[in-house]
Amino acid sequence: MTATRAVELPAAHRSGGGTMRRAWPWLRLVAAVGILVALAWRLGADAFLDGLHAVDGRAVAAALGIGLLTTVASAWRWRLIARRLGLPLTLRAAVSDYYRGLLLNAVLPAGVLGDVHRAVNHGRQAGDVGRGVRAVVFERAAGQVVLIALGVAVLVTGSVPVPVDVPALALPAAALVLVAAFGSAKVRRAARTTWADARTGLVNREVLPKVTLLSAAALAGHVALFVVAARAAGADAPLSRLLPLVVLALLVMAVPLNVGGFGPREAFLAVAFGAAGLGAAQGVTTGVVYGVLALISSLPGVLTLFGGPAHRSEQRQVLPERLDQPREHVPALVG
Repeated sequence: MTATRAVELPAAHRSGGGTMRRAWPWLRLVAAVGILVALAWRLGADAFLDGLHAVDGRAVAAALGIGLLTTVASAWRWRLIARRLGLPLTLRAAVSDYYRGLLLNAVLPAGVLGDVHRAVNHGRQAGDVGRGVRAVVFERAAGQVVLIALGVAVLVTGSVPVPVDVPALALPAAALVLVAAFGSAKVRRAARTTWADARTGLVNREVLPKVTLLSAAALAGHVALFVVAARAAGADAPLSRLLPLVVLALLVMAVPLNVGGFGPREAFLAVAFGAAGLGAAQGVTTGVVYGVLALISSLPGVLTLFGGPAHRSEQRQVLPERLDQPREHVPALVG
């Protein structure tokens, strides 16, 4: 009886954990919808409808052009890291896969499922899912580090009318360090493996400067698209007042409580634009326009979903995963 009970408890524990993992994307979706409903109740639906009406042909053309530049820069960054880790990846295939990932991120819950698909698919094709996942994690992390550095610079200059606790920004990084240092043996082993690959694929004198430059180029594209959205929404504030708000809005978009990017971004812009004297409704409208333009910029990914002959010929041959490599827990990417 005792032995049976000892076996059943871990199974129940695993079942509860699995239920929570499955429910988490939906909880985030509900939270994002709740934020949008609260904004609509507070400011009215006109702020959202104005954002949809503000998208015109010039804005669409700008979104597609800027989207091409940022996608190529990001895909090139991914290719550099992947090849340093020994994973074959051509620039053409990287751009195609990146477009598909952006589209899936925009239309699926959680906002990162496109990156998960990109990581696992490339890892399987290269015969090493673990390194495929880590290559995408490093690629996205490099872009986030550059964005965070710019965001901290904006906060330190005091050019933002919204009070932000700068020391609190270091809490997530400190938490990760503590988990890696004092976590289980399995966590510490995974951290050592990740750091070893990070030194090979990213944190070295040959790759890091190139990745930083490409990340800066991609970030400049995102900022430019936000400025296009603000102008289309009718915000005529000078760039000196607009750019700090745009940078922090991009940071807020990393909060995992959004649906297709919508949610915290609009809430922050409502507060920030209101504090800057630009109007809370104008901030929401700008966020909606940016969300629509970002979705439009990812639409070339539709072409990659069907994978025509040219695209298929560019795909890597699927190699069997090595028997000696540990199995990766890919859902850890989500969040």
